[in-house]
Amino acid sequence: MTDSKERVALFAASFDPLTNGHLDLIRRAQGIFDRVVVAVAKNVDKRGGTFSLDERLAILHEVLGDEPRIRVETFAELTVDFAEKIGATAIIRGLRAMSDFEYEFEMALMNRHLKPDIEILFLMTSLEHLYVSSSRLKELTRFGADVTEFVPPVVAKRLQDKLRET
Repeated sequence: MTDSKERVALFAASFDPLTNGHLDLIRRAQGIFDRVVVAVAKNVDKRGGTFSLDERLAILHEVLGDEPRIRVETFAELTVDFAEKIGATAIIRGLRAMSDFEYEFEMALMNRHLKPDIEILFLMTSLEHLYVSSSRLKELTRFGADVTEFVPPVVAKRLQDKLRET
């Protein structure tokens, strides 16, 4: 007998900007879960990002389209509380390097303490995205480099437009 309960994963990040690495993790999570909720965190530690919350949501909707198994949302509470609220059984976290692991491991232990029924699933970044970070992409864009191999075309265009203004 199989459990008919829908398996929902939460993939939460600032998405400032959305990268091909994020998209890779979303697609891979879709292979494991019935539905993936992609949520933009209103992160209090990252004040004044490159894109406003509304811009990030618009980009996600444009890139992810009307994929029925993906839902885009925003939240301003603890990630585990939001995961519980939406019925997620797991939180997806991407790892690039050991420094990511140390931070994410500590956070996972705290989240596990707060909500023991929600699994934290670490997905290793694919090799082609290993060295890509939002701060690196912003710096490259400011200096006129082409970042289209690292982000969806709409993001590359918006990064160029936004960072030319500053």
